[in-house]
Amino acid sequence: MNERHDTIDPEEVARFDRLAEDWWDPAGPMRALHRFNPVRVAYLQQLFARHLHLQERQAGRPLAGLKILDIGCGAGILSEALASLGAEVTGIDPAPSNIEVARRHAEKSGLAINYVCTTAEALEGEAFDVVLAMEVVEHVRDVKAFVARAAAWVRPRGLFVLATINRTARSYLFAIVGAEYVLRWLPKGTHRWEHFVTPRELAKALGAASLEVIDQTGIVFNPLGGEWRQSRDMEVNYILAAARRSA
Repeated sequence: MNERHDTIDPEEVARFDRLAEDWWDPAGPMRALHRFNPVRVAYLQQLFARHLHLQERQAGRPLAGLKILDIGCGAGILSEALASLGAEVTGIDPAPSNIEVARRHAEKSGLAINYVCTTAEALEGEAFDVVLAMEVVEHVRDVKAFVARAAAWVRPRGLFVLATINRTARSYLFAIVGAEYVLRWLPKGTHRWEHFVTPRELAKALGAASLEVIDQTGIVFNPLGGEWRQSRDMEVNYILAAARRSA
């Protein structure tokens, strides 16, 4: 097994590991993720429908047959949502408590998800139709190295989808001051502004990994409806999707 862990920040792993038991509490420290998850899932379904040649699916299982790798899966909020739509999901996370909680919750939910306590560097196996790194790159030591290693798991004509936070004055105001200190949606210290990544920087890292950006969207919070939605505004939260074109 490859034991390289170059991109992992041990302090970040330890901090999220301590949150594991409360991960699935919709009113707990990860409540923002619970509210954010439906728009992520909706976006991914739309993306897969447009860019992957999915055969006719069984009702209620539109992602059946897709092999998805969820890097930095935490305790499994996104992994479970995708598995419930029929996808074959492997969720990996370097925090052991996260994986333990994820396995327990999936069992209670009646979902067969392959959870592994490992990293993109150390994972073994075959490539995936889709690789996800959602809210991950702002927590790694070396974005370019992480993207290169994670991209290696994308099969030819497969997709790599990343969600993260832009490095702008507005993201400091909203994602740190607002979300962590005023609204208290997230525990204080969850994010460090200097670790945020611009879309241009992320696209450059993807290009270096032989992937082409094919789609992008901003994600914004609507205070009137109390919901997150897709937007052209990528000043704070955004998602990039890239494809491997080579055969």
